[in-house]
Amino acid sequence: MRKSAITLAVLALGSGNSLSAQIEYEVSFPNVVHHEAEIAVTFTALPAVPLELRMSRSSPGRYALHEFAKNVYSVRATDGEGHPLVVERPNPYQWDVPVHDATVRVTYTLFADRADGTYSQVDPTHAHLNIPATFMWARGLGDREIRITFTPPEGSEWKVATQLFPTDDPMTFTAPNLYYFMDSPTELSDFALREWTVASNGEDQTIRVAVHHDGSDAEVDVYAQMVREVVEEEIAVFGEAPEFDGGTYTFIADYLPYVSGDGMEHRNSTILVSTRALRDGPLRVLGTVSHEFFHSWNVERIRPRTLEPFDFERANMSRELWFAEGFTSYYTPLFIRRAGLTTVEQYATAISGGLSFVINAPGRQYFTPIEMSMQAPFVDAATAVDPTNRANTFISYYTWGSVIALNLDLTLRSRFDSSLDGYMRAVWQRFGKPEVAYTVDDLEQTLGAFTGDDDFATDFFAQFVRGREVPDYVALLANAGFLLRPAQPNDPWLGMSLNSDERGVRVATTPSVGGPAYLAGISRGDRVVSIADRPVTELSDVSAVLAQHEVGDPIAVALETREGMKTVIVELAASRRLEVVPYEQAGMDITEAMMSFRRSWLESKAESSR
Repeated sequence: MRKSAITLAVLALGSGNSLSAQIEYEVSFPNVVHHEAEIAVTFTALPAVPLELRMSRSSPGRYALHEFAKNVYSVRATDGEGHPLVVERPNPYQWDVPVHDATVRVTYTLFADRADGTYSQVDPTHAHLNIPATFMWARGLGDREIRITFTPPEGSEWKVATQLFPTDDPMTFTAPNLYYFMDSPTELSDFALREWTVASNGEDQTIRVAVHHDGSDAEVDVYAQMVREVVEEEIAVFGEAPEFDGGTYTFIADYLPYVSGDGMEHRNSTILVSTRALRDGPLRVLGTVSHEFFHSWNVERIRPRTLEPFDFERANMSRELWFAEGFTSYYTPLFIRRAGLTTVEQYATAISGGLSFVINAPGRQYFTPIEMSMQAPFVDAATAVDPTNRANTFISYYTWGSVIALNLDLTLRSRFDSSLDGYMRAVWQRFGKPEVAYTVDDLEQTLGAFTGDDDFATDFFAQFVRGREVPDYVALLANAGFLLRPAQPNDPWLGMSLNSDERGVRVATTPSVGGPAYLAGISRGDRVVSIADRPVTELSDVSAVLAQHEVGDPIAVALETREGMKTVIVELAASRRLEVVPYEQAGMDITEAMMSFRRSWLESKAESSR
């Protein structure tokens, strides 16, 4: 295996002064009804060195803290002869075995009932195991090979889908070290499997799709064909697939009513989880497929230096998520369009929301895309009980990054007769393929070399990456015969989010900075008693009043606040929401040059590469 993020992370975990021996995990499921797994792990270590066992606090692809130790109990340890050993608990995440005879066997129970890209779920239908949420590991033994054996419930017909390396036993797998193990989500269930090969650099690699769902095989066939078409479009951008370890990439999908929607990339696999059923249309879950597979290049191998090495014991902060996540988000609907699975009109709708949000978001006053990336430990599935002002101060690096990518793609196409595809290939060749971690400066320098214009690259990064500007998207989109326009210019807007409960209608978050409610002094938590003298008891009352007024109308809003009752005058503004539509849909003339630009941008690249 090549030197990579895996190797670097193992160095951080340490090799210590322990004996060289395989670590053995055994997993069984005697109590699936109550969401429990029984886990045993056997370590061999120097007798003079206390064994420090940990549960991870973070997980690959996540940047916030997740306290996985909270679901571990009944921890016991024995020596090589089966005699009980003393186990100490120095902190919430650690168990120490201070005295042992070189062999330590640890057993514990795991409670698991959340299937997503971070946590684990055990029930009578499957065991969905994200490794950091499931398994203890030992400090100083990060370079050890790991062997794991699963014992499914009797009569379950469970199989195993994983990027772990198979053995002659279909229930036993290996990992070369702890980092690879931690990066290898595993699904045990009676899933449906589809697979095919892709040719890259003269070698065939296998793409597998393991689908655990409650539908038919025919639905899996349709879905797998769509996945295959998207995969082909993504490979066409780079001209090659990544070199998957073991020659295999695995999509692990759970489409079930009792899971939690999510997607999570890993080096040679991805987790896809949704409550949406394939019978309702596989296109509804295809966006996550498109996004996560692109990560096998962009983030797994085109790797930010700030994520090297990934630390399982703390939050991980990166300056480059606007690129790693945001550029991936830009390509998410584009690959589906290029595969011919959506229309030009549908693609225009897909990019409308992000553009509208970033152009209008007050968050651009406070942070740059780099600084938004650095907030991931606070927003990436992080938990906190105190209110925040993120509605005004935060723009997702996914969203802002996708809009930067759109800007760069259209600019390269119109100014340099090139494309973002070409730039991504240049980044891949310089950083991804040799697996050399990059910085923001590296991305800027690569753009200068790619365009032959260092000044352009410097200005682009200064304005849109290190700065907070947005370009003239009206002009950029016009090159492809797309119109950016107000979506509802005549609809009045209050500038605040409301929610409704048994206590009435309340202001959910701090009103939008600069909006009508903000300027009128309305605050988060205020209860709306009446609008324009109409009593408000539910959200439909607010909608009914707005339907009877026009942009610019002043209306009286009576509120119950922390100070008591008060009435303010709110001057209704026009809705800020923007939309992108093809010129044809807007009744505008489109030229052949615009159509040619659009085809070059939105039509299949896989077909031309065959």
